[in-house]
Amino acid sequence: MEPDPARLRATVEHLASFDRPSASAGERRAAEWIRDEMEALGVPARIEEEPAVGSFALPLGLLSAAGVLAARGGRRTAALGLAAAAAIVDDVSGGPQLFRRLLPHRPTFNVVGTAGDPDAAETLVFVAHHDAANGGLIFRPEPNRLVADAFPGWYARQTTSPQMMRLVAAGPALAGLGALTGLRPLRRLGAVVAGGSALAFLDIGTRTVVPGANDNLTAVAVLLELARALRDEPIRGLRVLLLSTGSEESSMEGMRGWVRRHGPRLDRARTRIVVLEALGSTELIVLEGEGMIWMTDYDTGVRDLLDESARRARVPLRRGLRLGFATDALSALRGGLRVATLASCDEYKMPANYHSQRDIPGNVDFGTVAAAVRVAETAIRTAASAPA
Repeated sequence: MEPDPARLRATVEHLASFDRPSASAGERRAAEWIRDEMEALGVPARIEEEPAVGSFALPLGLLSAAGVLAARGGRRTAALGLAAAAAIVDDVSGGPQLFRRLLPHRPTFNVVGTAGDPDAAETLVFVAHHDAANGGLIFRPEPNRLVADAFPGWYARQTTSPQMMRLVAAGPALAGLGALTGLRPLRRLGAVVAGGSALAFLDIGTRTVVPGANDNLTAVAVLLELARALRDEPIRGLRVLLLSTGSEESSMEGMRGWVRRHGPRLDRARTRIVVLEALGSTELIVLEGEGMIWMTDYDTGVRDLLDESARRARVPLRRGLRLGFATDALSALRGGLRVATLASCDEYKMPANYHSQRDIPGNVDFGTVAAAVRVAETAIRTAASAPA
């Protein structure tokens, strides 16, 4: 079935018309609407609540501030800085998130729809998210573009976006090491880096939520189009789960809850997961891996399925890029599941209007979104005809 760009736009425009911060009433409103749309398309769907802090900035801001405090003391504060650095790494790398557990929690809302053949042994999961991020000065595209335009040859060779969280973790770590060794320059450097990080997170935490049309309502629109395609042309031999998570923008808390709830019952050899992320830029891509601190490559088989599906659908697909941020795929990776991410990028190899108030439906390339639908639907029919 050929996807309808007007229908894709209508989904994005409706959901972008109200604020959807992580773990909020707006996020719940979006989840209920998505559930109802899936049900109307013949896909049994439900909402699952999971606990979430609902903030990306709060835990990391507090831990960065702890790094500043560590730099102000002597050896007795060294442990504070080193512990804060370890907690930052834990929070952004899909670890146990021990510090986050100490903070107040509220419900976040996942939508889970079951399509295809519900009794099939093979499962293919498509993941979007319906919450939206806060803006912030750190997300402004100008510095990245300035570097790219000044050094075009060097920038063209780069295949991994900056892993900025390494710098964030380095602040408290340097402060702690400086306090431990008594090296004042190290303490000062740690204080500057940790203080800059704390101010950046304070800026993010006090900003308003962005519309989130590209990131990630385009993926929600793809989920609903897949539901429609499976209603109109049913398949056998493959269960298809359509999952839209909440609180992706607060360290993937919705997806963590889904993996925690369902992961133990999934047959890892017979389950593949495709994360759909920011599909409204100009160029469709299959990411090779992701990681804010260290890089982890996705499952080769899932990447190859998307690559083969793009060829069959005659959709150009870029390969070779890795993400220095994180998506819902990180939770699946840490849960030992087979996963890859289908995304898009602009000419600077970044998602268009990332965490910006310019991320509105009018700035989405719905031709790319339609191409993503074709790749995803072809992946379904390919997997159904030749299960892994």
